Amino acid sequence: MSRKLPSISPLIPQEIRKLEDLGQIVRNQRAQVRLRIDDAAALCFVSSDLLSRLENGSPITMDKLLKVLDGLGLRMLVVPACDAVLLKSELEALRAGRRPSGDLSNMSGRDE
Repeated sequence: MSRKLPSISPLIPQEIRKLEDLGQIVRNQRAQVRLRIDDAAALCFVSSDLLSRLENGSPITMDKLLKVLDGLGLRMLVVPACDAVLLKSELEALRAGRRPSGDLSNMSGRDE
């Protein structure tokens, strides 16, 4: 049976609060690079079953997650929750073609 590409979702969550959010981002990236699930899995050196579980919000091991993210050109950035809002607004400004505020100088919360 021929596998179809998933449709690209314009509204994907940027902040991951649950595994389903992460799965949606991975599926959307796969759709943007126009890969069927079996082709994407082979590119990431994981099984299509594992990739399907990830895309559907089921837990997988961290090493496999990192393989998938790397294979699909995604990166994970872990920041303190207080900085997430600022980073998100700066990223949205960049994507909208606006100049970001540039006020990322003291994100660590320490005065230097």
